[in-house]
Amino acid sequence: MSLYDLIVIGGGPGGYVAAIRAAQLGLKVACVEGRGTLGGTCLNVGCIPSKAMLSSSGKYESLSHLAGHGIAIEGARLDLDAMMARKDKIVGDLTKGIAFLFQKNGVDLIEGWASIPAVGKVKVGDEIHETKNILIATGSEPTPLPGVEIDEGDVVSSTGALTLPEVPKHLVVVGAGVIGLELGQVWSRLGAKVTVVEYLDRILPGIDGEIAKLAQRALSKRGLKFQLGRALKFIDRSDEGLTLTLDRVGKDKEEQLVADKVLIAIGRRPVIRGLGLEALGVSVNARGFVEVDERFSTSVGGIYAIGDCVPGPMLAHKAEEDGVACVEMLAGQAGHVDYNTVPGIVYTDPEVASVGKTEEALKDAGTDYIVGKFIFMANSRARAQGETDGAVKVLATPEGKILGAHICGAHGGDLIAELVLAMTKGATVAEVAATCHAHPAMAEAVKEACLDAMGRAIHA
Repeated sequence: MSLYDLIVIGGGPGGYVAAIRAAQLGLKVACVEGRGTLGGTCLNVGCIPSKAMLSSSGKYESLSHLAGHGIAIEGARLDLDAMMARKDKIVGDLTKGIAFLFQKNGVDLIEGWASIPAVGKVKVGDEIHETKNILIATGSEPTPLPGVEIDEGDVVSSTGALTLPEVPKHLVVVGAGVIGLELGQVWSRLGAKVTVVEYLDRILPGIDGEIAKLAQRALSKRGLKFQLGRALKFIDRSDEGLTLTLDRVGKDKEEQLVADKVLIAIGRRPVIRGLGLEALGVSVNARGFVEVDERFSTSVGGIYAIGDCVPGPMLAHKAEEDGVACVEMLAGQAGHVDYNTVPGIVYTDPEVASVGKTEEALKDAGTDYIVGKFIFMANSRARAQGETDGAVKVLATPEGKILGAHICGAHGGDLIAELVLAMTKGATVAEVAATCHAHPAMAEAVKEACLDAMGRAIHA
């Protein structure tokens, strides 16, 4: 059996990208995946199917607003099976695409679940494969809620929420983070009553507070109901449905909600069980993340880890950047990821996009800063499209260096790219504002926010 330079455990975004980049650099590479299809959580039961459902549900929901455009629609109906089939085809096509890329770049695919019996050895089934280096890229899974059984029927994780056979009458989403809000909006658009229950007194923890409030206001207008400052204690099941008992945080008061489906979306946790890390002496922190240094090396030589199973943002694109940097350093090149310029996107309507420091973080650190804002209501393209909710917010040093940028609004996930590039290149708000932006365009809001930071806003 030949000796590999690198075996990647996990075929998700970080793993498959790392494997392909390593092969491009001349390394003999294999990738181990036991799911049966490549792409990991993101492609199979995460980012991609949820975005497909968001797109389809958005088109269905938009039919009710076309009268204002002078368009009358009659007889429209929902075909949920066809919508699910479209989602599944998108996933299938993309997973096959990764398999093609493996063949194109000479990456060996080893199908099965892996363990690491010793340094330099990866066991899959009854076979042991030898390698100079091992890269753990096993991703994450939904975090369970103690005392609540997820059966993927009545009480579902994000995985089950993507395959519900019919539209729930009342869906309760536990957790007001990215996953809960995206999937909650999918089913709300399709006709479900959706109530979002959150332990904290706000939605989207970690997002700039002002932007999160704009998002909550906009999502409420679109039908989502919010019960904040409430903890789910337990769920009673009966023939009539599900009864949730909620504890009002800090108020010694209980409330009840009745639903027919419950989505538990309180976060994600690393998947590292079964690898044999404890026996190898690989350090894992109290939250279950593999500890690594700046080269992604674990506490055991020759074993590396990236993506959702190491500390940091649990994002597919962050995992990809980790993977590329890690294998480039293994190949003797310089690799680096600037985690301060990794954007985060919530693909609801309106979208929420964020990069860098929040205003709360700057205040806590005692950092001097200036703020620039521009609301989409004052943007001509937004008015023409009827997408006026939200704003662009830019935070910078008094000298104009951008420290963070946050957007709530249509196409926010695309608009943030300009500000990510500006931060990466060290551009100031003055330099962004001096860039000619096409008119009419949503991106003019970015220019105006930067002008506002300098006290020079034209259209605010």
